Amino acid sequence: MMTEQKPLTRPAAKLTHAGALVALAAAVARAEEMGVPQNISIVDDGGNLLAFVRMDGAKLLSRETSLSKAISAASHRQPTSRLDPALELKLAIAAGGRLTNLEGGFPIIIDGVCVGGIGVGSGKGSEDVDVAKAALAALGAQI
Repeated sequence: MMTEQKPLTRPAAKLTHAGALVALAAAVARAEEMGVPQNISIVDDGGNLLAFVRMDGAKLLSRETSLSKAISAASHRQPTSRLDPALELKLAIAAGGRLTNLEGGFPIIIDGVCVGGIGVGSGKGSEDVDVAKAALAALGAQI
């Protein structure tokens, strides 16, 4: 009796550096239009940094929160604002401070596949969200 062998690999969509730069440019353009300098981090599906900018005047420590937002969104495949607030401290401790539920982090989902995450920080939560959504729209990603 022969059994069918299951595939050992599968093809996977990946966010390229060029794609990250398209998203970054759209986010910067939106932040400039709003007059809100931002820190913007874009990571791949494994949380590896692909692109980052700290706009002139953006808050220094928001550099760290933008990266945490991007990693959190990519890791959990959902906007950071949807992470359970009751787990905030536990998430932060368990992940060495890398996971957060602060607004402004979104997974980058294209054709149903999470290829990365974007995190924006330095403005009000709603401003961070607005800038991140501009980046997603530029990629044709799910918003």
